[in-house]
Amino acid sequence: MNGAPLARYDATLQGLARKDRLRTLSPRGGLDFSSNDYLGLAASRRLGDAVAAAIAQGTPVGATGSRLLRGNAPEHEALEADAAAFFGAERALFFGSGYIANFALLTALPQKGDLLVLDELAHASMHEGARAGRAEFKLAAHNDVDAVEDAITRWRAEGGRGCVWIAVESLYSMDGDCAPLESLVALADRHEAFIVVDEAHATGVWGPEGRGLAAAYEGRDNIVALHTCGKALGASGALVTGPGLLCDYLVNRCRPFIYSTAPSPLMAVAVREAIAMLSDEPQRRVRLHERVAFAGHQLAERCGVAPSGSQIQPFVMGDNRRTMAVAAALQARGFDIRGIRPPTVPEGTSRLRISLTLNVDEADISAMVETLVEVLASA
Repeated sequence: MNGAPLARYDATLQGLARKDRLRTLSPRGGLDFSSNDYLGLAASRRLGDAVAAAIAQGTPVGATGSRLLRGNAPEHEALEADAAAFFGAERALFFGSGYIANFALLTALPQKGDLLVLDELAHASMHEGARAGRAEFKLAAHNDVDAVEDAITRWRAEGGRGCVWIAVESLYSMDGDCAPLESLVALADRHEAFIVVDEAHATGVWGPEGRGLAAAYEGRDNIVALHTCGKALGASGALVTGPGLLCDYLVNRCRPFIYSTAPSPLMAVAVREAIAMLSDEPQRRVRLHERVAFAGHQLAERCGVAPSGSQIQPFVMGDNRRTMAVAAALQARGFDIRGIRPPTVPEGTSRLRISLTLNVDEADISAMVETLVEVLASA
């Protein structure tokens, strides 16, 4: 090959570089202010011991096939039974990742002739699922219940006769703010609509026993929730919880579930143990919320940043280059804070995403804020 077939890819990368939007992989380093390991479970002794015990008892590493072939292990079924009981749902299904689960839900459940209304800041996987799915879809302004209702009303007035689906995150991954779930559920009831709630950043941290911000609504026949296992639960994969009938439908009609090799049985063991830890070790959530409050006060007082109230604290800077320069300076001084740029966030809102976890303490937070003040003064 003379290189010409690769030219368009090179041109795209060069264009990203000119806009200060070129991504590269970088190793872990410094204090953790960027991960989603909110409760510090990923390296916990108890989680590691559970996996080690399962290996000793003969649990295989690989699932060997899809769940509908030979890949349906007892560990998967035990996890799903425990998860359904814990989250208060009729049924749970274990997927290999949160991205796949969101994509799967929105390509399988909303049907041709239905309407899907999606919060504009919902996770990329929801947007991909909406575009690839069969339902007509509309974007609604972020956390604007009236905008969701207006979209439904206009669609009905234009002759829409199918079912309505509403898709939101309960806690938004880049802004750290929460969806108005009570109002959205009331809206769904008025319009006989379904709601898909991505609890990725709320599971384990918020709600009774860490059951998420939608815990009060799980078990209803119009609620489907997604609980990511690779964030506060310290493992990987995702659990979809909801009515048994819809889960049966996914088993029969959801191509990402049907045609994917099942997640490792060892990961099912890890997630099951993590869920048990949420009940057994509530002090982890207490300590995390204390760190969230402490960091919010420090950032507000020293940097003028309005606290998000959650473990996700954005510091919007706007300019791509300055954002990445500040992030690099913080990393060089031992604080792993990453810059987030478009298209992950809207144009003009590049930001530092400061994540609070139990992998740091209050002294670390104070040192990080002090360093941030110094870096901003010279950036």
